[in-house]
Amino acid sequence: MTTASTRLVSLWDDAKAEGMSEPEKLLYRSNLLGSDKRVTNYGGGNTSCKCQEVDPLTGGEAEVLWVKGSGGDVGTIKMDGFATLYMDKMRALKGKYRGVEFEDEMVGYLPHCTFNLNPRAASIDTPLHAYVPKAHVDHMHPDAIIAIAASKNSKELTAEIFGDEIGWLPWKKPGYELGLWLEDFCLKNPDAKGVVLESHGLFTWDDDAKACYELTLEIINKAIAYFEEKTADVPAFGGPVHESLAPAARREIAAKLMPAIRGFVSGKQHMVGNFEDSETVLDFVNARDMPALAALGTSCPDHFLRTKIRPLVIDFDPAKNNIDAVLEGLEAQVAAYREDYAAYYDRCKHDDSPALRDPNAVVYLVPGVGMITFAKDKATARISGEFYVNAINVMRGASSVSEYVGLPEQEAFDIEYWLLEEAKLQRMPKPKSLAGRVAMVTGGAGGIGTATAERYLAEGACVVLADISEDSLTATRDALTASYGRDVVRSVIMDVTDEAAVARAYADAAVEFGGVDILVSNAGIASSAPVEETTLALWNKNMEILSTGYFLVSREAFKLMRVQGMGGSIVFVASKNGLAASPNASAYCTAKASEIHLARCLALEGAEAGIRVNVVNPDAVLRGSKIWEGEWLDQRASTYGTDKAGLEEMYRNRSMLKRSVLPEDIAEAAYFFASEKSAKSTGNIINVDAGNVQAFTR
Repeated sequence: MTTASTRLVSLWDDAKAEGMSEPEKLLYRSNLLGSDKRVTNYGGGNTSCKCQEVDPLTGGEAEVLWVKGSGGDVGTIKMDGFATLYMDKMRALKGKYRGVEFEDEMVGYLPHCTFNLNPRAASIDTPLHAYVPKAHVDHMHPDAIIAIAASKNSKELTAEIFGDEIGWLPWKKPGYELGLWLEDFCLKNPDAKGVVLESHGLFTWDDDAKACYELTLEIINKAIAYFEEKTADVPAFGGPVHESLAPAARREIAAKLMPAIRGFVSGKQHMVGNFEDSETVLDFVNARDMPALAALGTSCPDHFLRTKIRPLVIDFDPAKNNIDAVLEGLEAQVAAYREDYAAYYDRCKHDDSPALRDPNAVVYLVPGVGMITFAKDKATARISGEFYVNAINVMRGASSVSEYVGLPEQEAFDIEYWLLEEAKLQRMPKPKSLAGRVAMVTGGAGGIGTATAERYLAEGACVVLADISEDSLTATRDALTASYGRDVVRSVIMDVTDEAAVARAYADAAVEFGGVDILVSNAGIASSAPVEETTLALWNKNMEILSTGYFLVSREAFKLMRVQGMGGSIVFVASKNGLAASPNASAYCTAKASEIHLARCLALEGAEAGIRVNVVNPDAVLRGSKIWEGEWLDQRASTYGTDKAGLEEMYRNRSMLKRSVLPEDIAEAAYFFASEKSAKSTGNIINVDAGNVQAFTR
C-alpha cells in the first residue's frame, strides 16, 4: 500500500530563489537535496551548473562549470565548496585522453582547467557533469534508485518504471570514461531526462535549476512508489528468524560486545564505536536471508568505501542469550575476518596496489541487538553506520523485486585500493594527539572538569561528562557540543558513591563510544570545621565522595580497560591538601590523602596491563569551581581572617610564584597524563599549586 507520507516534497521557495545567481541557485538546490537522506547519503552524490561568468583576464564572458568539489557534502556545502572550471578547457581535455587504461591521468589535468584561481579541488566526477549538455545536473544516491541499480535485471527494471524518460548505463567505475559515456548517451537520447547507472546511482538534468531539483525528486518518488506497490506483501529479507531483545537488553549486550571488539580492532590506532538499533537495522539482522545478503557486500561505491567489502556477523543468538560464549569466541571471529580480508587483498591486488590496509571489519551485525560500527573517530563510525543502513534499504528493495547483486570482488577492490583514493588518504591531516581516545570525566560540570574536557576535545578525544548536577551538566554538555559537535560529547548523571550508577555510566560510555581509555576522577566536595565540630556525617560524606567515589570509578575503569586490552590512563584530581595539612579541614585533607595513596596502589596493579595512574594536585582553584561556592568559601575565608573578595588574593600571595591557579592549568596537567607525552609515567604526582613547599613530594 502506498502512502503519501513516504514521498519527497519540494522544498523550493521561489521567494528565496528570486534574484539568486545561477551558482547561488546551485548551492540552494544542493542543500535542499542533501537535507534528506532518502535523496543521498552524507558526502554522497554531487551537483553542478554551467553558466556565463566574467573572465578575470579578458573581461569577456566564459562558460564556467560549477561542481561540488572533492570531499564535500551537498547538504552542508557552502559556495567555497564548489570547484569552478572553464568549459572550453574541459572540452579541450578530450584531445589529451589516451583511452580507458590511462583515464586516471586525466585527474591531473583538471587543475589546468580552473577558473578564477579557485583553490577547491575538482573531484573525479567532474567530467560526468561537464559533458552532460545541460545547464544543471544532479547526481544522487537514493536508496530507491540504487535498489534498482543493484538488481540483477536493473536495465529491465529501469525501463519498466521510467520508460524512455530515464536511460540506463552498465557498471563503470567513476572517472573520465564514464563522463564520455554520459555525453554519448545524452547525444543519442536528446529527450531523456536522466540515467540510472548500474550499481551506482542516478543522474538527472535540466536547463533550469528548480526544474532539475524537482525532476530529481519526481524520479525518486516514482521509484519509491514502485517498491511500495511491489513489496507490500513480501516479507523483508525472507522474513524474521530472530526476535529483537528489549531496548535495554540490546544496549546491555552492546555494552559487553563493544569494548571487546574495540580491543581487537584497535591495533593500528584507537577506534571509536557507534551503536544503531533502529527498526530498519533490526529487520535486517533478524532476517533469514541476512547472512547471505551481508556476504554479498554493498553495491554503490560510496557505500562500499565507507563499510568495507562486507560486514562481520556476530554469532549471537538472542533466544539463547549466549553472550558469554560469543565473547569467548569473538577473538577467533575477528581473526577469521582478517584472514578473509587479507585473502581478498591477495586475490585482487595489482603490482602497483597500495599496501594492505586495516583488515578489520567496519560493520558488525548482531541478531536481536542491532549494528555496531568502528572507525577512526565517532563521526566516521556514525556515518559508516548510516551508509550501511542505506545498503540495507537497497538490499531490501532489490531482493524483494529481483535478485540483489553486490559489486564484483575485483571491481570493489579496484575502488577500495584505487591509487587516486590512496592519494586522497595520504593528503589527510595527521591525527590529533588524543584521536580515537574516549575520556570519562567525573565532576564534569565543574570548572576543572569542564576545562579538562575541553582540553581533551581540542586534541581529538571523545568525552563523557559525568556529574550529579543535572542542570549544570546539561549546560556544560550543550556548550561543549556547540564548540566541538554532537558526535564527541556525551553526558551521564552519576553519583560517584552509587555503585550501580557508576557501572551504568561506564556501560553508557561503552555503547556510545565503544569503551573508555582515560578516566579523570575529579568529582569532589570540600568542608571546613575544627575537628571537635566535625560530625561523623561530615567525615563520612568526605570519605564517601573523595575516597570511596574515587575507588568505585577507578574499579569500573579497570574492568573496562582490561576487557579492551589497550592500556589506559587514570588521572586523579586530588589536592595540595593531600600532602600538606590545613587547619580546620581534617576530613577533607584525610580523604584527599586517601586518593593519593589509592592512586599509588592502582599504579602497581595496573602496570602489567598498561594502565597508568597519576595524580594532579591543585591548590586554591577558585574560578569556576563548585566547591568554592557557598559554605566552603565562607569557611576558608573565616579560617584565614579575610573576606570572599580577598581570599583569592591571599592564596596567590602565599604561593611561591605569586600566581593564581586556574582550571585551565589543571587541565593541562591532566592532558599531559592522558597523552603519550607521559607514556612512561605512572604513580606520579604533579603539583599545580603555584609553589607550596609543604606539598613538595620529596
